[in-house]
Amino acid sequence: MSTTLENIKLLFDEPLMNETFTKTGGPADVLAFPKNREEVVKLVAYCQEHEIPWLVLGNASNLIVRDGGIRGMVIMLEDMKKVQVNGEQLTVEAGAKLIDTTYEAFAHQLTGFEFACGIPGSVGGAVYMNAGAYGGEIKDVFTSVDVLLEDGTIQTFKKEEMDFSYRHSAIQKMHCIVLQATFTLEQGNKELIKNKMDELTELRESKQPLEYPSCGSVFKRPEGHFTGKLIQDAGLQGLKWGGAQISEKHAGFIVNVDHATATDYVELIAHIQEVIKEKFSVELETEVRIIGEEK
Repeated sequence: MSTTLENIKLLFDEPLMNETFTKTGGPADVLAFPKNREEVVKLVAYCQEHEIPWLVLGNASNLIVRDGGIRGMVIMLEDMKKVQVNGEQLTVEAGAKLIDTTYEAFAHQLTGFEFACGIPGSVGGAVYMNAGAYGGEIKDVFTSVDVLLEDGTIQTFKKEEMDFSYRHSAIQKMHCIVLQATFTLEQGNKELIKNKMDELTELRESKQPLEYPSCGSVFKRPEGHFTGKLIQDAGLQGLKWGGAQISEKHAGFIVNVDHATATDYVELIAHIQEVIKEKFSVELETEVRIIGEEK
């Protein structure tokens, strides 16, 4: 690799199962860990110049990487995690964990971000998919985002340009990298903020199968239905497929109970979709992103 990348941490032929929350996924040709936006710009410029495909994985939480892995360069932003607080605004680098960001808000007595205290993704991924939980969504606190576009320019998008809807944002249609986002919160009562976060954390721990690797919520909620209930009513809860299993604790989750492969996950997802469509005429759409090549 070029000397322009010499200070950037690069791993070659690295198994992505070491990064993904499901603990599945084949190798990336190159895995890069930039420390700041300048290094991200260098990586993308290098890939463009040498016609190397690239993509960003964020925190690899709501994601399945197929067993053949990913060709080209995979950029992980986990070392870009600075949070700046200016009055009621938080400006956060894309690699910061969403959970850590909510605790930073709490530390500065800012309210509005409590809904996200249990979402395991990164800030960049959360903006990308308008992540939400317990009645709140990123769009509720979002002000602006800086993204690196494919042509190497950095552009700022404000809320009205983001076309936010359920698990959707305008930047999903672009080949771009979220660099940082700004959120606007409100001054609040520290005790009330902490109580809300404790309540939501307890709710999440009691309902979600956090004891096993998983990709989080697998399907988007179909209009007029609850995914978990549909899967339960179809008699699928607890079904094992290779090393993957529909969680016995929450049917909307698929957990890795015994060295599952990405293929186990992908096949089980397809089976669930087929059964639910056949029994209830409901099309289940995946919330989890499935990327990479077959083995």
